[in-house]
Amino acid sequence: MILTGKRIELGFKNGEITLDPFAPSRCTTNSFDLTLGHRAVSYTDEVQDPLKPPTVHAWDFPKDGYTMAPGEFLLAETGERLGSDHFVPLIHGKSGTARLGLFVHVTANLIDLGFVGHSTLQLYATRQVHIRPGMLIAQVTFWVPYGPIKLYDGKYQGADGPQPSLSHLDARGDHLG
Repeated sequence: MILTGKRIELGFKNGEITLDPFAPSRCTTNSFDLTLGHRAVSYTDEVQDPLKPPTVHAWDFPKDGYTMAPGEFLLAETGERLGSDHFVPLIHGKSGTARLGLFVHVTANLIDLGFVGHSTLQLYATRQVHIRPGMLIAQVTFWVPYGPIKLYDGKYQGADGPQPSLSHLDARGDHLG
């Protein structure tokens, strides 16, 4: 079951949902509009190895924005801290953003129940796209879980800023060969 915009607003007011900052005007029919934060991360290694920590360059978007080149991939943050111990957040790119040629969260859109922090957006440009901090870039929906709840306490909990892959922390090597 998906929450309506009015139910998202009620969930925020009664403490079931974290959205900071919150603006009632950003509650839509069944989602809340998210903005692009001011921080980004670029990978600097030509080849990414999920068994090794990535080398990254962290930077702030210029105030007047940044033009992504076709084929460019960035990690960026949501302008909002978000999460819930009661509902499962899912982040989706806004259709208007996708129609400009910018894919947001092609994968990894499921936010763990119990996570609270800035979510990392995966941005991939199919053509030149100018992005700006504060622009509406994505939306979050909230879903009712079914079954026993175990809250997330993983490696991305409390994220502040875009998080590069930490998959190397999951690697035990027992699956190799």
